[in-house]
Amino acid sequence: MAKDKNTNYQVLAENRRARFDYQIEEDLECGIVLTGSEVKSLRTGKANIAESYASVENGELWLINGYIAPYEPARTWGHEERRHRKLLVKRKELARLWNATQREGMTIVPLVLYFNDVGRIKIKIAIAKGKKLHDKRESEAKRDWDRQKQRLLKDHG
Repeated sequence: MAKDKNTNYQVLAENRRARFDYQIEEDLECGIVLTGSEVKSLRTGKANIAESYASVENGELWLINGYIAPYEPARTWGHEERRHRKLLVKRKELARLWNATQREGMTIVPLVLYFNDVGRIKIKIAIAKGKKLHDKRESEAKRDWDRQKQRLLKDHG
C-alpha cells in the first residue's frame, strides 16, 4: 500500500543562519506548548526563530527569544510576543541535552518550526558547536565551489 504524499507539512519559520554559524552535531524533533492565539498567529505564518535558542532550566527545556506575532482578533487576551515557551522532550533526551550544554561550546539551537503531517506544531532543535571565523570561511568556500561545479557540469556535461 503506497503512502500518500505528505500534504499537511508546512514550514512556519526557519533558522537558516544556524547552519552557517554552528556545526550541527545532532538534531531532534520536539513539541512546543502554545496558547490559542499563538497557534492562530502561526497559521497566518508570522513567526521568527532566527535569534532564538533553547536552554535547560529547572529540569525543563525552554525556547527563549522566539518571536510569534500577536494575533489581532485576540488582542485583548493575546500573548506576549517573545515569552519563554516550554519545549516537550522525553526525560532521557532532556538529560542528554543538559549534558551536551555543560560541555565547552555546545548550545541548543532551533532549526525549523513547522506543522507536521498530523497538523501539530513541532520544532526541530539541534545540539551545535559554534564555528570559528576560519571555519565559516571554509564552509563558504566549499559552498561556492559546489555551486561552480554544478554550473560547469550543467554547461559541459
